[in-house]
Amino acid sequence: MKPNTKTKVIVLGGLGEVGKNMYCLMHEDEIIIIDAGICFPEGELLGIDYVLPDYTFLKQNQEKIKALIITHGHEDHIGAIPFLLQTVNIPAIYAPNQAKELISLKLEDRNIRYDYLYSYNDETVLKFKNIEIEFFKTTHSIPDSHGIYLKTPDGSVVTTGDFKFDLTPIGPMADLHKMAYLGKKGVDLLISDSTNALNEGMSISESKVDNVLNDIFDRFSHNRIIIATFASNIYRLKHIFETCYKHNRKICIFGRSMENNIQISIKGGYIDHKELLITAEEANRLKPHEVTILCTGSQGEPLAALSRIADGTHRQISLRPEDIVIFSSSPIPGNALSIARTINKLYLKGVKVFTNTSLNEIHTSGHANEEELKLMIRLLMPKYIMPFHGDYRMLKKHANIAIECGIPKENTFVLENGNILEIKNHVITKSKETVSGEDIYVDGNRIGEIGSVVIKDRKLMANDGILVVIANINMEKRKLLIKPNITTRGFILVNENEQLIKQIEEIAEKTIIDRLKNSKDTINELKSKIITELIINIEKLTGRRPIIMPVITDIKK
Repeated sequence: MKPNTKTKVIVLGGLGEVGKNMYCLMHEDEIIIIDAGICFPEGELLGIDYVLPDYTFLKQNQEKIKALIITHGHEDHIGAIPFLLQTVNIPAIYAPNQAKELISLKLEDRNIRYDYLYSYNDETVLKFKNIEIEFFKTTHSIPDSHGIYLKTPDGSVVTTGDFKFDLTPIGPMADLHKMAYLGKKGVDLLISDSTNALNEGMSISESKVDNVLNDIFDRFSHNRIIIATFASNIYRLKHIFETCYKHNRKICIFGRSMENNIQISIKGGYIDHKELLITAEEANRLKPHEVTILCTGSQGEPLAALSRIADGTHRQISLRPEDIVIFSSSPIPGNALSIARTINKLYLKGVKVFTNTSLNEIHTSGHANEEELKLMIRLLMPKYIMPFHGDYRMLKKHANIAIECGIPKENTFVLENGNILEIKNHVITKSKETVSGEDIYVDGNRIGEIGSVVIKDRKLMANDGILVVIANINMEKRKLLIKPNITTRGFILVNENEQLIKQIEEIAEKTIIDRLKNSKDTINELKSKIITELIINIEKLTGRRPIIMPVITDIKK
C-alpha cells in the first residue's frame, strides 16, 4: 500500500455476506481493527469448520496495529479472535463486558494466553496519536452492544455494530441522546448494519415476544415445555428465566454454548434466578409442569440437543406426548429444510410445536428493519454511508434507504470485501487500491491450507465418488506385470457392477500397455494418461466423473 496520507477504511469481511465482520480504520502509522468475526460454512464447503477473512493486509502492517475493538459478543464479531491472535500480533483488545467474558472463555478453550484484554463501557474514551474513540449503547439481542465513534484528523466515522431500536426492550434502552449528540458533532461516514434492510416497518419489540411466551406458559401450565432458541440471544434467555420464575418452573439446560452463555450472563448480572437451574436427573424426577427445558438446536443442527431429542437418541431426555416444543427463533437462510425435518420428527412423536408466525410471535430479530435504519440515519446525519453486514441485495437496499433520507447517491458506497475508502478533509472517495478480501478456511487444526482446488475435489467425491487403479509395472522392461486392480468408494458397488469394473480394468490395462510400449512416459506421465482415458470412458459408460487415483508401483525384480 502507498504511504498513507489520508484516513482509510479497509474492509476485510462482512460485505456480500452475513458474518465474518472485520474492517480497519487507518491513519498514517496507526490501525484500529473493528471486530473479528467468522462465517459458518454453507453446505458446499464440505469439511470446513469456519470461514475467516484474509489477514494478509494485517500481517504486512502489524507494526501499525494499535488495538482490536469489539462491538458485541456474537460469533460473527468475535469468533475469529483465536485465529487472528495466532496469525497477527494484536497489542490490545477492547470489548464490552459480556463480549470480554465470552472472548476469555474462547481463548481458554484453545489454550491461548492473552494478557491485554480490556473492557469498555459507553463512557470510555480511547485516545491514540491520531485517532480518538467514543462508544454509545445500542439495542441488540445480546447485552453490552455498542456503536463506535472514531475521530481522525481527516474526518469522523461511526459504525453502528448490530442494532435495532426497541422502545420497550428487555434490557437497557439504546442511547438515542448520544447518537443525536454525535450527529450534531458531525459524522462524515456511517457504517451501518444492513441485515434486515429488506424488511419494511419496525421490528417487533422483545417485550411483545415476552408477552406471547407468557401466554403459552399460561395455556399449557400442566405440560412440560421445551424451548429452542439461539444460545447468544441473552435477552430472550433472560425473559425465559423471568417467565419460569413466575410460573414456578425449574430450568434444565442442554447445549454447551447455551450453558456457557447463561453462566457468563448470570456472572455479569444480566440474568437473575440462578436458583432455577437443575440437572437432567432432577428434571426427570419432577412433574411436567415444574420443568422447562432450554436447549440449542433451533436451526435443526443434526448434533444439537433438540435434534437428538427429536430423534430419540438423547441420553438424558425422552419426549412425552404431552410436551410443548417452542422454536423461539427464525430460520437462518439455508436452514429451513433441516428445521422442517426436526419439526416433522417432533410431530411424529405426538408433541405440540410452536414456531414463529404472525399468530405466534415468539421471536424477533436483533437487527434493524427499514424504518429503524432511517432513524439511525436521521439521528447521526452522516454525509456519506457505507452499508455493512449483509448480502449485496441488503447493502443495495440500505443504500436506497439512505438516498430516501437525503444522502446523495454519489455519497453511498456499496462495496466488496477488500475495497478501501479514503477520507481527506471530510471528503470520501473509493480508492483504486484494494487488499485481499478472499475467504480463508479453517479445516480442523489447519488454517488457510485448504484452497478452492481441495473444496472442488471434495465436491466431486461427494457427488461422484472415487476410483482407484492399482498397477504393478517394471519400468526397465516397460512391462505391466499383472492386470490392474480397480477399487471404488462412493461411485458404484463393485459386487453389483462386475461388467462395468471389467470394462474399466480393460481400458486401464490397454492404456498402460500402450504407453509403456509406445512412449517414454515417466510414472507421473503414465498416471496422467490413465486419468485422462478413464475419465472420458467412464463418463460415456455411466454419465459420472469420479476422481481417478492411479497407484503405480515399479517392481524391479
